[in-house]
Amino acid sequence: MHNERVFTETERLVLREMGQQDFESLCKILQDKDVMYAYEGVFTNKETQDWLDKQIMRYKEDGFGLNAVILKENGNMIGQCGLTRQDIPGKKVVETGYLFQKKYWHKGYATEAAKACNKYAFNVLGLDEVYSIIRDNNIASQNVAERNGMVKCGTFVKHYKGIDMPHYIFVARKE
Repeated sequence: MHNERVFTETERLVLREMGQQDFESLCKILQDKDVMYAYEGVFTNKETQDWLDKQIMRYKEDGFGLNAVILKENGNMIGQCGLTRQDIPGKKVVETGYLFQKKYWHKGYATEAAKACNKYAFNVLGLDEVYSIIRDNNIASQNVAERNGMVKCGTFVKHYKGIDMPHYIFVARKE
């Protein structure tokens, strides 16, 4: 096991901070065109490294970021899920985000990991609400948000790679 800090665990998954040893596993996610369709294309090796570096910086600055999602049964990194600070129109929010290797889709892992992140946001960070910001064409992620107890509360357009991308804003509030 790596010495990166464990963020949280579920029945099937361990969510831990990512480190440089996760670069190859991260490439399997960020360089797969099917996984990255909502981002309009795959990441280069440099963009993947920048992504990893940004998470490591987030752990230091915020105490959280996107985590490696490790499948307990075999120790493989199957995706990433965690909390990040994001801007939506009018406010800064904490978002639960997730991206998984395609071969692990439709097995409930994203929902399981996202629920654990929301629980962490409410119980450990003491937040009253947590958000997910999801591209309008990303039906699978919208379904995860809904299974995770989130409701759609707004829309806005992100400008990325020179393209206007409508996004839905989902929110879960502490009970």
